Amino acid sequence: MKILSLVTFIPLAGGILLIFIHRDRKDLLRFLSLGIALITFILSLALYFNFNAQTPDPQFVEKSAWLGRGIDYHIGIDGISLFLVLLTTFLMPIAILSSWRHIQKRVKEYLILMLLLETGIIGVFVSLNLFLFYVFWEAMLIPMYFLIGVWGGKRRIYATLKYVLFTMLGSLLMLVAIFFLYYIYHKATGVYSFNLFDYYNNLILNPNIQIWLFLAFALAFAIKVPMFPFHTWLPDAHVEAPTAGSVILAAVLLKMGAYGFLRFAIPLFPNAVMKFLPILTVLCLIGIIYGGLMALIQKDIKSLVAYSSVSHMGLIMLAIFALNFEAVEGAIYQMLNHGLSTGALFLIVGILYERSHTRLIKDYGGVSKQMPVFSAIFLICMLSSVGLPGLNGFIGEILCFFGIFKANKLLAILSVSTVILAAAYLLWMFQRVMQGPIKNEKILTFKDINKRELGYLIPIVIMIFWMGIFPKPFLRKMDSSVTHLLERINERKSYFTEEQKDQSLPLKVEHKATKKKNEEKEEEFR
Repeated sequence: MKILSLVTFIPLAGGILLIFIHRDRKDLLRFLSLGIALITFILSLALYFNFNAQTPDPQFVEKSAWLGRGIDYHIGIDGISLFLVLLTTFLMPIAILSSWRHIQKRVKEYLILMLLLETGIIGVFVSLNLFLFYVFWEAMLIPMYFLIGVWGGKRRIYATLKYVLFTMLGSLLMLVAIFFLYYIYHKATGVYSFNLFDYYNNLILNPNIQIWLFLAFALAFAIKVPMFPFHTWLPDAHVEAPTAGSVILAAVLLKMGAYGFLRFAIPLFPNAVMKFLPILTVLCLIGIIYGGLMALIQKDIKSLVAYSSVSHMGLIMLAIFALNFEAVEGAIYQMLNHGLSTGALFLIVGILYERSHTRLIKDYGGVSKQMPVFSAIFLICMLSSVGLPGLNGFIGEILCFFGIFKANKLLAILSVSTVILAAAYLLWMFQRVMQGPIKNEKILTFKDINKRELGYLIPIVIMIFWMGIFPKPFLRKMDSSVTHLLERINERKSYFTEEQKDQSLPLKVEHKATKKKNEEKEEEFR
């Protein structure tokens, strides 16, 4: 088995291994699951160190027949998916370690689901076959459903059902669109294929058809991001999920929607994207402002961090739709930054909740006097989310703003409200929770952060500083893939002349190899 398959399926194998261990041996289960997650992360580092930054082509590619009729096991990564895989493998050991004492019931089942979730997420980022992508996309939903539904808060059933119904609605429409693409490709070429690069290279659709297929894909991805107005499931899911579930949900699962736009919806249907671009940018801008304003009025710390994700993901999507190099690369980098800073904030909320069993801002005050080390880490993660220069959030945001400004100056000016609102709600929350007089006598019993908690927060703090001071090792790996992505989009977008765009034909498919052969025959005839 090659390296990418190992990274993808070691968590699954680990989950199967845990099945055979007795549920009462909780510490053994914890250590084994943590070890499996750490092994997966260490192996994933080989992807980074052996990744060739000079080529945009997929690397570590593995392809073999699976079910036939174009349904192949086909995986690989490029500069866009590389860091999303690394983000997943980096955060999973942290998420498991954060649950060490917090999760006491059904520990075995919880850890198995966490490992299965990791395989599902990585599978989404490495799949180059659309059918395989859909299998992983749906498989990932099952573990998260149980993680929220069994180990969540008081309204966990409501939150779980809402999350699943939203996600399933978009996913089913995307499945219909995938099979329609499959049918079109077979009709044009006589070849059965779900291969993404076959579609990239050989299949060009009439803009009218692109509209419907884009809407099906975009709905699934917009729900996952989530973009306004498809965001309403997110605060409920975040608030009710266990701490580790919130970390993975915010840090990685939301990125699957943005990744879907970059990998599938935009390059396959560029003409449809251009048609809907004004609407999409307005929705992103509404999400930025709405998410920030909603965060300002939250009484629950976890809910505040959840709404901050709506605002920050709005900026990421706005940068993606700017469709220029600086904006797209900034969006990818900001996905990683958001995963680290927001994941850290959810871990911090979990630490507070373990000590006080409340998340209400009014129940805190003066915590920094009892927990000075914790307060310092909280401050760093909070400022990272705000975008303070020297920390990771600044680099991603400044690239996004540069790219958006290049595309539309007014949008860039309005999008800066992300930073203004983030500073307002995060600094105000930090001041009320950590500063001032101690309002609750229970805070006097708080102990400062322990070694286990330091163990999972310090790696994130290190990455926050590293990515803020030395971004080049990350950006250099993305350059070729982002450039090639934009070239592909522009090439496909300009394929149709204005006259062809106005044709009333329901479908126009062009297989490039067939086109070339026909041109050669025509030349020979002449």
